[in-house]
Amino acid sequence: NLSELAFMFKYLLFFGTVLSFNKLVAQITPFEKGDKKVTATYREAIDFYKELDKKSAKVTVQTMGNTDANLPLHLVLVSNDAKFDPKQWHLKHKTVILINNGIHPGEPDGIDASMLLVRDIVNGSILLPDNVCLGIIPVYNIGGCLNRSANFRVDQNGPDEFGFRGNSQNLDLNRDFIKCDSKEARSFAAIYHFLDPDIFLDNHVSNGADYQHVMTLLTSQHNKLGGKMGDYLQKTFEPEIYRLMKQKGYDLVPYVNFYGETPEQGWTEYFDGPRYSSGYTTLFSTFSFVPETHMLKQYWQRVDATYQLMQCFITFAKLNGNMLQFLRIDRKLRVQMQQKFEVDWTLDKTQKTEIEFKGFTAGKKPSLISGLPRLYYDREKPFTKKIPFLNTYVPSLIIEKPFAYIIPQGWWKVIELLQINKVNMRSFSADTSLEVECYTITEYKSGANPYENHHGNNNVKINTQKKKMNFRKGDYMIILNQTANRFLMETLEPQAKDSYFAWNFFDGILAQKEGYSNYVFEETALQILNENPSIKTALELKKKEDEKFANDGGAQLDFIYRQSKYFEPAYMQYPVYRVPQKKFF
Repeated sequence: NLSELAFMFKYLLFFGTVLSFNKLVAQITPFEKGDKKVTATYREAIDFYKELDKKSAKVTVQTMGNTDANLPLHLVLVSNDAKFDPKQWHLKHKTVILINNGIHPGEPDGIDASMLLVRDIVNGSILLPDNVCLGIIPVYNIGGCLNRSANFRVDQNGPDEFGFRGNSQNLDLNRDFIKCDSKEARSFAAIYHFLDPDIFLDNHVSNGADYQHVMTLLTSQHNKLGGKMGDYLQKTFEPEIYRLMKQKGYDLVPYVNFYGETPEQGWTEYFDGPRYSSGYTTLFSTFSFVPETHMLKQYWQRVDATYQLMQCFITFAKLNGNMLQFLRIDRKLRVQMQQKFEVDWTLDKTQKTEIEFKGFTAGKKPSLISGLPRLYYDREKPFTKKIPFLNTYVPSLIIEKPFAYIIPQGWWKVIELLQINKVNMRSFSADTSLEVECYTITEYKSGANPYENHHGNNNVKINTQKKKMNFRKGDYMIILNQTANRFLMETLEPQAKDSYFAWNFFDGILAQKEGYSNYVFEETALQILNENPSIKTALELKKKEDEKFANDGGAQLDFIYRQSKYFEPAYMQYPVYRVPQKKFF
């Protein structure tokens, strides 16, 4: 009869639901299958998330650009309402957390912890708040993850096998967020601006000293973040994460960046410049953190600590999401109106705080290899003590923003990087003449050794003058009335530590392209001196003051050439021009 059929239907529906739920619960990770000593391979991680995508409306897996390994970069989105439009998330005042894993695949803790986290959200053992949404990059450095071995990171305690630090170009991707030499960095920029996250986590494993803490936390430097966001980060956000983790059995300390021989002498807060993930995301007003588990702890402890920490951030976001969003909106508006920007910083050694550090007593004993004294940590002698922590930085270089920058279209590599980062710009519709501020590079020091596909241009000094310049149709003007203002100042001002000049994108201006033949230029030089008494006077004065110069005919010709109208104007002229006043437009 109908009542029996209805009962059977309800029974089958219930039974099917239970089976489906049990199937979700039964989906275990390679980490769990491997007795918590194994990390997932790249393919296992992606397949795992795709399976969750099939089983749960809360999860979707997307591809967001390519990588140097010629494999797509995946993004896992998690939301209770099964809607995956970040613009709508922000309009509905949901807090967006972006989690990056495997930037250094030899540090795979976050890869496995994130798989556990999303699986447990799907099966209900962890409740994702309705006002929090997640974006997770399962494996960022795919090439490094595929380059798998038990022999990398010789000091690290597990897992059994893991990936390599360098990517498919052998680049350290955590130095690539400004220069974007990798496809990964360009794809990350697309992901970041797509999500516009309120909180960013980049999961790592630390090297260095031995101590009791399983997890340390690198927090984006609060002075550099600045304003109300910096105050909130230092006084509320970070302390509350510490408190929540302590409830879970983990005592946090700041990333161990000690300046003595051992950590108990104290350390400085790590200064995360824009080349690093947290420094890059800070430029766009995101609260950014780099969790660093301790390399000598057992793998299951490190994965669990990472898992618990991500839950703490979710809890904080649930309770404080409105404040996080308000502070970010306020900061973005202020950045648009801000007139002066700090582009270099110095540690203030006069200001110290104290932190509670749980370490192991360090000592010296003879090396069995060299016979000389060597450092060791005695795990039989743990200690807990207050140690000094220096975490205040003061600006050492402040630059007033221009009304606009102008970049000639020939510098397309830089223009392309700005476009990747969603900088608003427009091209001239016709040839245009404008009076602009021009920088001349008067001094710089170039790195002696290559560094991540580049060399550093540091200790930059400039001279500024106003000139009327001719710009072509198609050259780009960038007005500084946008949320990318800070990014623009940090990348386009040549004295900034991670500027495009510092990363030698403009090295073409540092060498002369034109010259002369001495025997021909002799006659021209004489004519220049006859027509320009000031040049002649300067030449005679230099000969009196510099005996070596006085005995070097070629140097004297070069001196005259450099003072003359024949010397090329592009030499040492920085090809990004500042428009100082709005009246031109």
